[in-house]
Amino acid sequence: MSHSKYGLFTQAIHAGTAPDRETGAVAVPIHMANTFAFPTSQSGVATFAGEAEGHVYTRWGNPTQETLERRVAALDGGEAALATASGMAAISTAIMSVVEQGDHIVATDAIYSGTFSLLNKELPHYGVTTTFVDASDPQNIADAVHDDTRIVYLESPGNPTLALNDIAVGAEIARGAGALTFVDNTFATPINQRPLDLGADVVLYSATKYFCGHGDAIGGAIVGSEAFIENARTGILRDVGGIISPFNAWLILRGMQTLPLRVERHNANALQVGRLLEEHEAIEWVAYPGLESHPQHELARRQMRGYGGMVCFEVKGGVEAGARLMNNIELCTLTVSLGDTKTLICHSASTTHRSVPAEARRAAGITDGLVRLSVGLEDPEDIVADLDEALTAI
Repeated sequence: MSHSKYGLFTQAIHAGTAPDRETGAVAVPIHMANTFAFPTSQSGVATFAGEAEGHVYTRWGNPTQETLERRVAALDGGEAALATASGMAAISTAIMSVVEQGDHIVATDAIYSGTFSLLNKELPHYGVTTTFVDASDPQNIADAVHDDTRIVYLESPGNPTLALNDIAVGAEIARGAGALTFVDNTFATPINQRPLDLGADVVLYSATKYFCGHGDAIGGAIVGSEAFIENARTGILRDVGGIISPFNAWLILRGMQTLPLRVERHNANALQVGRLLEEHEAIEWVAYPGLESHPQHELARRQMRGYGGMVCFEVKGGVEAGARLMNNIELCTLTVSLGDTKTLICHSASTTHRSVPAEARRAAGITDGLVRLSVGLEDPEDIVADLDEALTAI
């Protein structure tokens, strides 16, 4: 279906799908086949050569995967999308599709730890360097780009500090330097923020999180121009092999039907939880883009339609107090990941960002006592009561 004339709720349910042509089934089929038969030798040759439509081998593409890709592209307003095995498969595939030996990347320092490790530890082995900057100030990006810069890599809101990047300004700086702007939009989702509309070239997701929404499938997604996506699909993804399972693609497709509805609830719950935590005597500070106290609240109002489901805070008493908080919770689930229907809580320095050196963590604002809260869909009063009881017991 043509998706451009429909709203986000409609696109989340209908984009990329139609009743099955053979059976009339309304639900999207799961195509678990490894290979696909050719009617004739000539059609096989034409399909392999890219001269005819069709499927060859699931590492090259799969009908269920392609349905997911059409839906993701529709929600982000992109020309095309590519689904991958995980968020990191999306990030590595997209970056490796652009850079080569001698190239340079400018990246925000408020970044997911897996991305930091890829840029800081792995890519230097192949002659690709990265300068990490506090991208909450666009001037730092402008100061870091040079003739060899190929990518300006942003993540807004950033994991886990919820620092924001001015995507429009960052993209303008990148264009002036002849570089592409990549934005990890996992925390925001296309419901709250559409980076392509702000000038970004490529948008990245861990589809494991809000797209799936139920904690039962891993996947990733890249959104961009048809040319960029085709190059990534037929190059790095096909050669390195970070493909998504058709079953996981189906689970994520199913989750995305309720994405706008869930994100609205995540937004509302997180704002209420953030406001109440801000008033709690056991809390040192709270960060949430929807709070007036967030230093970039005005930027959030300009480039976001909602502020997301992630809240971070620090308990008075540092790491020891934070550990006691974790041991006292009952309703919230002590685990990594985010974007689930359940409220998830973790201590970033010892879990999700453990692989980031302490000096780099502190430079990015990840304090030793920072607690990351992925606010779920429960009654917000119950979430707050659970946190209050745990905090009071410290």
